[in-house]
Amino acid sequence: MNNYFLYLITVVIWGSTWIAINYQLGDVAVEASITYRFALAALILFSFAKIKQLPMRFSLKQHGLFAAFGICLFGLNYLLLYSAQLHINSALTCIAFSTLMIMNIVNARIFYNTKITKQVYLGGALGLFGITTLFWPQLTDVALGAATLLGLGMCLLGTFSASIGNMISIKNQKNNIAIVQANAWGMMYGAIFTGLAVIVQGKQFSFSFDFAYLSSLVYLSLFGSVIAFGCYLTLMTRIGAHKTSYANILFPAIAVLISTVVEDFHWSEYTVIGLSFILLGNLVVLTKVRFIPRLLNSKLSTTNE
Repeated sequence: MNNYFLYLITVVIWGSTWIAINYQLGDVAVEASITYRFALAALILFSFAKIKQLPMRFSLKQHGLFAAFGICLFGLNYLLLYSAQLHINSALTCIAFSTLMIMNIVNARIFYNTKITKQVYLGGALGLFGITTLFWPQLTDVALGAATLLGLGMCLLGTFSASIGNMISIKNQKNNIAIVQANAWGMMYGAIFTGLAVIVQGKQFSFSFDFAYLSSLVYLSLFGSVIAFGCYLTLMTRIGAHKTSYANILFPAIAVLISTVVEDFHWSEYTVIGLSFILLGNLVVLTKVRFIPRLLNSKLSTTNE
């Protein structure tokens, strides 16, 4: 499948999952809902593998990688990010999670010696400036206290966990393990991890048969997990984790566009400026704009002189 199409699918689906997540919040414990989401996603992938007769037997060492991959990306990541929002608003959570691109740049360099171009750094900087501007009105209401620092710390730790999960996924693919099999086992181990979190915290595995809860659960499992993660993790191997992770900066932009239609969201100058910089950063990161590296090199040469 074309890389741009994979990227578009990822951004559109994950940019819309916030609507489904809202319907997941209520009587059912968040940890239980996350468990249901990835357990159902794993079941879908195992069923698909069975129909296609894909090999599902792996060594103990490979299962160790699957478990680490699942716990980092589908377990700890989600538990920390959801818990963080008990202490900070969603705007600060989005900005903190957008640092995934920076973490992936650093980790890809450490684990795989991936060379990062100046163009990627420039695009990432533009994107981070854009997302900060987009949420600036909400940020001005944030009181810097112990609760805020705790929430921010949990969010950054969850983001780092996701980045490590991204790196393990690249390793799995380098070991010629297909996305379907790796994600099936990873999501199963992630669901087991979050299920244990429910038990340890003394919470209940309650369930809601309300249509909104059930439909949102199916959407998050099938589209938000099976399809979106499949596209996202495939892209990481094709174009690199640093470029793929720019999609995380685009998610809030898509969410704003959807909210404009669904919730009658009113734009301000911050919305226009923020979205403009996010889109410009995306253009710089993903397209082969030759004049940008030359411009950066020219400025560096001038500075050295």
